[in-house]
Amino acid sequence: MTPALVRRRVSTVVLSAIAIVVFVASVFPVYWMLNSSFLPNNAIRGPVPHFWPDEFTLRNYETVLGDGGRAPFLPALMTSLTVTLITVAAALLLAFLAALAVTRFRFTGRRSFIIAILLIQMIPGEAMIVSTFRVLDGWQLLNTIAGLTIVYVATVLPFTIWTLRGFVGGVPIELEEAAMIDGCTRMQAFRRVTFPLLAPGLVATGVFAFIQAWNEFLLALVIMQRPDMMTLPVWLRTFQQATQTTNWAAIMAGSTLMAIPVIIFFLIVQGRMTSGLVAGAVKG
Repeated sequence: MTPALVRRRVSTVVLSAIAIVVFVASVFPVYWMLNSSFLPNNAIRGPVPHFWPDEFTLRNYETVLGDGGRAPFLPALMTSLTVTLITVAAALLLAFLAALAVTRFRFTGRRSFIIAILLIQMIPGEAMIVSTFRVLDGWQLLNTIAGLTIVYVATVLPFTIWTLRGFVGGVPIELEEAAMIDGCTRMQAFRRVTFPLLAPGLVATGVFAFIQAWNEFLLALVIMQRPDMMTLPVWLRTFQQATQTTNWAAIMAGSTLMAIPVIIFFLIVQGRMTSGLVAGAVKG
C-alpha cells in the first residue's frame, strides 16, 4: 500500500468520524425533545437523565391539546400557518421582482438600493418594536393577521431580495436573448426559459423565509396580545409561569407538534431546495 493511498484512507476515516460527530451533535437535541415529550414532568426534572422513554406517557400531548386553562393549540397553529404562508408568498413575489430589477436592469439609484438592503439587514428588529407598535396601533392592525403579516414581510424581504439576487444573477441573460431570437416574446422567453431555472432558487429562499417567519417570537409577542391570536412560539411561552413550576414535559410535547409542519414543508420541497442551494452557491 503506497503512502499516498494510506494518507487518503486516513483522511477519509477522519472526515467520516467528524461527519458522524457533527450529525450526532445536530440530531441529539431533536431526539432529546422528542424523548422528553413522552416522559412525565417529574422524570425530566429529576437528577437521573432518561435517554429513552422508559416511563412512556401521552399525558403531555393531552395537556397540550386539551388543557382548558390556557390558550388552545389549534387556533395558535392556524394563526402561525396563515401568517407564515402569506408572508412567504408575498415576500417571494416582491423579492423576485426586486431581484429581477436590480440584476437585469441598470437604473439611477440601483447601487444605493442594493446598499440600503444590506444596511436594513444590519438593524436589529428590537430597535423598531416601539415604532412598529405605534404604526400598527394607528392603523388598527394590532391583534390581526394582516398586521403581523405586514411586519413579517417587511422583516423577511431584505434577506429574500439579497438571496434571490444571487440566483437571478446566476442565470445568463443570453438564454433569454436566444429564445427571443427563436421567436419568443420577452415574457415567453422569461416564462419558458428563465423561470424554470430560477424555481429551485425560489424554493430555497422560500424555505429560509418560512423558517424565519415560523419561529419569530418577539414581534408576535408585542403585536398579538390576545390569547386567541397567539402564534405558536408565543403560545409555547404560556407553559412557563412565574408562580408555578414550569411544565417542561408539556413544552417538549408542544415543541414537537410545532416542528411537524416545518418537517412536512421540508419533505415537500427538499428536492428543489437542494438543487437551489447548490445553484445559489456558485454566483452571488
